[in-house]
Amino acid sequence: MKQLVSEERKKELVEIRRYIHQYPEIEFQEIKTAQLVMEHLERLGYPYENKIAKTGVVSLIDSGKPGKTVLVRADMDALPIHEENDCEYRSKHNGIMHACGHDGHTSILMAYASELKTNFASMIPKGRVLLVFQPAEEGGGGAQIMVQKGILEKYKVDVAFALHVWNHIDIGKVGIVNGPIWASVDQFKITVHGKSGHGALPQHSVDPILVSAHIITALQSIVSRSIDPLEPCVITVGSINSGNAFNAIPDNAVMRGTVRTYSKEVHNSFPKRMEKIVEGISESFGAKAEVDYLKIDKPTINNPNCADFVRQAVRNLIGEDAITEKDVRSMGGEDFSAFLEKVPGCYFLIGSRNPFKNCVYPHHHSKFDFDEDALPIGLEVMKETVRLYLEQN
Repeated sequence: MKQLVSEERKKELVEIRRYIHQYPEIEFQEIKTAQLVMEHLERLGYPYENKIAKTGVVSLIDSGKPGKTVLVRADMDALPIHEENDCEYRSKHNGIMHACGHDGHTSILMAYASELKTNFASMIPKGRVLLVFQPAEEGGGGAQIMVQKGILEKYKVDVAFALHVWNHIDIGKVGIVNGPIWASVDQFKITVHGKSGHGALPQHSVDPILVSAHIITALQSIVSRSIDPLEPCVITVGSINSGNAFNAIPDNAVMRGTVRTYSKEVHNSFPKRMEKIVEGISESFGAKAEVDYLKIDKPTINNPNCADFVRQAVRNLIGEDAITEKDVRSMGGEDFSAFLEKVPGCYFLIGSRNPFKNCVYPHHHSKFDFDEDALPIGLEVMKETVRLYLEQN
């Protein structure tokens, strides 16, 4: 594959990424990372607004010519995972590491700002680019808060793009799909209230564990019998806690789990269906129950026209063979959906898997690392995508 950036730019990408990797910060605590971003923008002479969603930073770059406004986002937060990699840039913060590649995303967007300084006219032929350094993607709802703070309206955003280095796709490939790419993320807690008693005298009790077992089985029927088979959906009960004695029936049982779907309709209707099942089964056993249902992220849905700009960018830079749809969609979640709920856009994946460099571990693994050759690919694909969009709109 041809070299996409200068040696100087690649060095910058790697150095920034490795520095951020050594000093990871979890959601809403990205203080050092945000400071690094602000100092970088100041050196380049770009204005910025900070402390959005606590630690978020945005910078509007205006061509001075009428046109659309493109939002480009990088997430900054790390994960509460202890790093087990033995590399020179391993995390210096015990129990925290960049196990999802957000260090790379931040590096790419900072390098994008650097590129603007030297290639401004060609990168932004008209219109404006809003650089968004977002906190708290990993479950903290950073994107939702930034949207609630009104950055889309304030900066008159027309379209939004984001990327993710992805170890399920080989280096040199770029994953692009129309429509859903990430599922919604919902979290639920079901509490069953029974009646405690001796295990040898169940007739005097209401067993919340038995009730929970029936609920768990019945919940799977929502997916198999209440939802169109062509609509992907999954429900997982990941935790059940009840009692502590082998010969006693406890008072209560608590289940926790998650629901994932690509469908907005299913996402909206699932809680009521769950509540009916839980209520009906509990009542049939003489128990009571309540459901606490939390919607965390909506489905992330790519606009086909926006996805086409990414495809054309990849064709221009690397070639048609680099585009893939294999292993792109996931039932995982992504809060970039908060932006795409308001404006059209595209979220795409930069292949970063390379067995020859031992970059094979999945995201959120304690030995996760990605091929840094993905950084210049991500930078150039994003640059070309934004250029094409602004040029044609």
